[in-house]
Order: sequence, then structure tokens, then C-alpha cells
Amino acid sequence: MNLRKFWDNFEGYLAGIMMMAMSAIVILQVFCRFVLKASLPWSEEVARYLQVWVAFIAGAYGVRRGAHIGIEAFAIMLPKKAQKVLTIFILIVSIFMCAVIAKYGYDIVATQLQRGQLTPATRIPMGYMYAAIPVGMVFFIIRHVEELIAQIKNFNNLEYKGGVE
Repeated sequence: MNLRKFWDNFEGYLAGIMMMAMSAIVILQVFCRFVLKASLPWSEEVARYLQVWVAFIAGAYGVRRGAHIGIEAFAIMLPKKAQKVLTIFILIVSIFMCAVIAKYGYDIVATQLQRGQLTPATRIPMGYMYAAIPVGMVFFIIRHVEELIAQIKNFNNLEYKGGVE
């Protein structure tokens, strides 16, 4: 596999690994609870935090794939050039919003790490759990910037439908 293909699918691979780990943990918990009659005290907590991380990482992968829901009713009434301008504007606003969320997410992580709060079962610093917010937003920003560059490069190509590929 070449480096470009790996980078294009990085969030997908990472989210897939996390989903497999989460599934394995839940299956192990069910086995222990119903077969061994003893549950694991940490499994639900780890699965929950993995799910949060998957949501943020996979969300960025969705940006890469163009899988997020968009409202096109207004945009399709515009001329092609205006549609491209609107798309670029929306990407710039999205980058800005992701940066704001990343900044506040970072502040939450720093506060949690400073306070020393630990997760109840695994005793992992809560800041690491909240780190999904700024890390995920950085991936969102990277993917939005890639799309913005592609849109600008292809601005005069009226046949261009969008996407980074």
C-alpha cells in the first residue's frame, strides 16, 4: 500500500481498529458475565470512551469521503460558479468552526489534566478521554483544508463535482 492511499484512509483505519477493539471488549464482557458469572469492571468504561473516539475520528473520515449530510435545495438553484463560491465559503466557515471547537476542546483537556481527575474503573486521566475533541477537530480541519484546496484548484472546471480524489 502506498503512502497516499494510507493517508487518504487513515481515519478509516484508525476508527476501524478502535471499533474492533470496542467490539472485542464488549464480547469479552458478555462472555465473562454470562459464562464465567463475573463481569469485568473496566470493560463498559473502555468501550464507552472508545466509542467517543470513534465518533470524532470517523467523523473526519466522513468529511474525507463526502458522507456528511448537506442541504442542497438552495445551492442547486444557483449558477455553477456561485455554487463553487458557496462551497468554498462553507468550507472556510467549517474550518473556522472546527478550529474554535478544537481550541475549547484543548482547554477542557488541559483543565482535566491539571485537576488530575481519573476515570472511575481504569484510573486513566480524564483529559485523555476528552482529547478526542481537539484531536478529532484537527482531523476535520485537515480534511476540510484538503477539500478547500481541491475546490480552489478546480474552480474554473464547471464539471468538477467536489471531493479530494
